[in-house]
Amino acid sequence: MSHRKLSQVEGDNILAILNSERFMDKSPTETYATLLDEGTYFCSISTMYRILRAEGATQERRRGHRRHQYAKPELLAIAPNQVWSWDITKLKGPVKWSYYYLYVVLDIFSRYVVGWHVAERESGKLAKKFISEIIEKQQVNPELITIHSDRGSPMKSSTLGQLFIDLGMNKSFSRPRVSNDNPYSESQFKTFKYHPGFPDRFKSLEEAKDFCREFFPWYNNEHHHSGLELLTPNDVHHGRADDKLLLRQNVMLSAYDNNPDRFVLGSPKKKELAKEVWINRPKEAAPDKGKTAEPTSQGNVLAQPPQSGLALAVA
Repeated sequence: MSHRKLSQVEGDNILAILNSERFMDKSPTETYATLLDEGTYFCSISTMYRILRAEGATQERRRGHRRHQYAKPELLAIAPNQVWSWDITKLKGPVKWSYYYLYVVLDIFSRYVVGWHVAERESGKLAKKFISEIIEKQQVNPELITIHSDRGSPMKSSTLGQLFIDLGMNKSFSRPRVSNDNPYSESQFKTFKYHPGFPDRFKSLEEAKDFCREFFPWYNNEHHHSGLELLTPNDVHHGRADDKLLLRQNVMLSAYDNNPDRFVLGSPKKKELAKEVWINRPKEAAPDKGKTAEPTSQGNVLAQPPQSGLALAVA
């Protein structure tokens, strides 16, 4: 053993100093210089690093740079107006690097867009006005709703956060860089942008609003959603799913009676709407004998039917 090597006691003492309340947020270099100014020398900077490395403690030591541990959001809905998801997406403007911003709030159970708005900027104040007007138009109790989003600056703004506190509305956030934590909004935007009429660029803010005024009523009231047994979001959101599915079953049974040979799997089985939908299904959720629904790539939007006004749009 080299005579220059620190003893175990000396090494333990230096490690304790480096991990002390005073120096735990400082780099070995800062610690070395501070101690030297105070007339104390224990070892070189490189030795300090070597001691920390041996303990697996050489990563960023400052509190502000430590990785936060974000909890996985676990949300479950068994009916409309229990969990809303919202997000903002960019729409290309008339020239390069110009954008408009589409705000959309949807119900994850029915995929019903409860409100949309197109603006020239992202803003916490604008988001507060947008969501507060949706709640008023939809005539829902905000205390019974959890609203989920990613961690964008408007979503995390103190202005919007105060609104949720005032309303008693539960809020939930995705983990950073985990798109699966906000799948319904992500899927809805994909459906929106893959619509045949979606342009490469919008010539003006008004043109973007005009496109949305046509798209969202179609999507909510006419689009037969693959994640909803080909029902429309409007059917599910307003409690018409069972009647629609029963009507379809009667049509199928009549067709079977007329031509049973065409049904190779036998008599058609009645379709059932999923009993629950979720974002990262909660572990404590009781098993459901019915089907459960997962986000699909076919879109997830649902909105209050009015052709104008904030229930469908904040334009």
